[in-house]
Amino acid sequence: MFGIGSTELVVILIVALIVIGPSKLPDLMRTLGKGMAEFRRMSNDVKSTFEAEVDRAEREKRQSEAQKELYPEKPAEDAAEAAAAANATPVDAEAKPAQAATKQAEAQAPGKEAPTA
Repeated sequence: MFGIGSTELVVILIVALIVIGPSKLPDLMRTLGKGMAEFRRMSNDVKSTFEAEVDRAEREKRQSEAQKELYPEKPAEDAAEAAAAANATPVDAEAKPAQAATKQAEAQAPGKEAPTA
């Protein structure tokens, strides 16, 4: 524990007992124990989060490599478009037909010429 031997620990406890006093020492030790437990809990949480992110990154890398092996003729742009389409929101999917309908309505509006393609 922190490179402290048993004799040093006894000396520290005796000094703490003299400085703090016997009435406040149990409360101080309890508070210190709670703080150490919280620190340990937080460090375990950070460690598990880090490990989960590393696992996710490795899984994505393996998936990408497998995709390249299975479909070597597909260029990188097609893969990027497929990923963008998979991540498209329903609003985006509804917006494209709405935009096409708007353009068509503008073309049919009186007093405007039809756009040439």
